[in-house]
Amino acid sequence: MDITDELRAFVATAQTGSFTAAADQLGVSNRLTSKYVAELEARLGVRLLQRTTRRVGLTPAGEDLLARAPALLDDLQDLLAEVSEGSRGFSGVIRISAPVTLGEIYVGGMLARFARAHPGLSFDLRLSDSFADLAREGIDVAFRIGRSDMLSLKARRLGESHAVVVASPDYLAAHGTPARPEDLAEHACIVDTNRQNPRRWAFQSAAGAHVVSVQGRFHVNSARAAAELAAAGFGIAHAPRFALFDALATGALVPLLTAFDSAPSPVSAVYLEGRVLPRKLRALIDFAVEDIRHAGIL
Repeated sequence: MDITDELRAFVATAQTGSFTAAADQLGVSNRLTSKYVAELEARLGVRLLQRTTRRVGLTPAGEDLLARAPALLDDLQDLLAEVSEGSRGFSGVIRISAPVTLGEIYVGGMLARFARAHPGLSFDLRLSDSFADLAREGIDVAFRIGRSDMLSLKARRLGESHAVVVASPDYLAAHGTPARPEDLAEHACIVDTNRQNPRRWAFQSAAGAHVVSVQGRFHVNSARAAAELAAAGFGIAHAPRFALFDALATGALVPLLTAFDSAPSPVSAVYLEGRVLPRKLRALIDFAVEDIRHAGIL
């Protein structure tokens, strides 16, 4: 009997708590599911499940096996897929998460460029400014801005996001140009509520740290919206360079306080720790590393 079938039956039974639910999930009979688990217990020489009339529970040995078996089955599936793909190209679906603004401005276009070279792949791109739970939501790779301290994730650095203070030429002509961060307190500022401290803008210079409290008519939860409002003359914005790229290139926005730096945030591709990274995901991440460098948006 195939040990992979036995492991799949055990994992499904342990996760659902019953042979009937596991059989439905696997698309086999209740009897065959029970037989697979019994064969696995006989193979290992230990009892894995505690069977009662109401529910199936785990023994200590079963808990140990359940902690590792799903990842082993995933790795085996990925390995078989890689061997198959080696001769006919990548196939299947890649599920991706990204912040809204970065996704709209860059990730969507990057995926289009990658997809042209891999016609067998499909993509599920989900944009949200909340960090996705990769395991729970079935996300293969997430593009993130900022540090991730989750031990369950591995990260590949793509670059750094630098924030820039900007305003439109019309706004500056009407209200003057700030020379120091402290001058921002006297200006209309567009507050991005996605920032950790939306109304406190922090800078560094040779003279030390500068932290200023800002205010204005507009509070938004989108760096792209903040940039559009600034370009329309409604105030000064502090946004990632990638959200300002086109407006800076055309002169619709002018960079300010260039002698003062904001702490950069890492931009990374993250994926689940503890499993072999499928070749198609590795290829996507490798592509993104080079593509974002050539795009020059960070």
